[in-house]
Amino acid sequence: MTKQDAPHLLYVAWGYPPCRGGGVYRALATANAFAEKGWRVTVLTANRETFTMGTGIDSTLEAQIHPSITVVRVPFTSGAYQTDIRTWSFWRAHAPELWNGYRARKDIRSFPEGTYGGWLTPLEEAAVRIHRANPVGLTIGTANPHVDFTPGLRLHKDFGVPYVMDYRDAWQLDVFSGRRLTPPGSPQDTWETELVESAREVWFVNEPIRAWHAKIYPAHAEKMHVVANGYDADMAKFSDQPRPGREQGLVLGYIGTISAHVPMRELFDGWALARSRSPLLASSRIDIYGYLDHSGIPNDRILALLSEFREQGIRYLGPVGKSEIADTYHSFDALLLVLGTGKYVTSGKVFEYCATGLPVASIHDPGNAATEILEDSAAWIATPDLSAEAIAATLIALAERAVNQTSSERHAVQDWAAQYERSNQLLPRIRALGAPHDTTASESEAPR
Repeated sequence: MTKQDAPHLLYVAWGYPPCRGGGVYRALATANAFAEKGWRVTVLTANRETFTMGTGIDSTLEAQIHPSITVVRVPFTSGAYQTDIRTWSFWRAHAPELWNGYRARKDIRSFPEGTYGGWLTPLEEAAVRIHRANPVGLTIGTANPHVDFTPGLRLHKDFGVPYVMDYRDAWQLDVFSGRRLTPPGSPQDTWETELVESAREVWFVNEPIRAWHAKIYPAHAEKMHVVANGYDADMAKFSDQPRPGREQGLVLGYIGTISAHVPMRELFDGWALARSRSPLLASSRIDIYGYLDHSGIPNDRILALLSEFREQGIRYLGPVGKSEIADTYHSFDALLLVLGTGKYVTSGKVFEYCATGLPVASIHDPGNAATEILEDSAAWIATPDLSAEAIAATLIALAERAVNQTSSERHAVQDWAAQYERSNQLLPRIRALGAPHDTTASESEAPR
């Protein structure tokens, strides 16, 4: 099969390199996996300025894009990401609250999703142009934002192209509280129902989220699959050799975005108590890497906490690029998995943590979906609750595990974690989707 004969995938992801958002790793890896299996891949994403002026960027990510992938960037004009006031209209500059209200209503009229709804029309128009120039055999949209699903539905209606919905989270489910966010019959429910009914497959990151949707859409449960986030093979260069000098003081590491849901206050309180009881932890430290909120603007509450506990051996060292991840893990003796409460919460970071083979302490509610991933790991230590006493006991146990872990023990955990390498999650679905149907209908034949 020549390259021209290879099936053509249109992959829709608002957050794609150089975006630095947490979901970008799944988007990057999924598009790359299809390209590596011989598909011609076109990625439809937002313009770079959206990320440089809004979310912030990770410049190391663009080098990870498979060289055969074509990236098409569609201008994204939401006011939330237009931070350069020099580009604002007179109306917006002088009446920002009125302007924001007008823009929000305008966006939601297009698609019921705040901030992103107005992207529907330019996104669909770009998808149609791509298909007419180079017929698409399969569309995958990854959410959120959920407007990423709409090009798949449009190409399906107009040209018969099958599509896959890939949920990184959920649209109508609050994964932290477990409550339904929108009632049956709401605009969000109406859109999601049509999308699910017409989709070829629907992917979720864990079983609890899949099961919730299967109850909402029982007639379509068979097309719903778990595609866990996993970790990336090119980052799995983790050492099985313990760090020299760990007996004199450990380095406990955290890598990840710290949102308002992450129980950092509880961690810090437990850490301070543990240091007062353990001579080893008294000479140890916590190194924190990542962004201090999803928006790119530091969370004031976290900044205040870091200041309050600055004498307790806690260092915040900023974000770390993907190309530097493995070396950063090499500097740790153990890991802290600190997550918000919710049985639907997994976090993609859990798989990367497993892959290192380092001891991991879960500083989160035991009912989190992450527990199902970690419970078979020989390097895992659970926290029974988020009290300072419980966390202190967990951290002391973590220190003992870290200072005594052998090379063979770490290597065994790395071997166990290989099942979560991202391609092992994606390949079964790529094989199941197979070669797409012939969708080379001419423009005049396309139903409207």
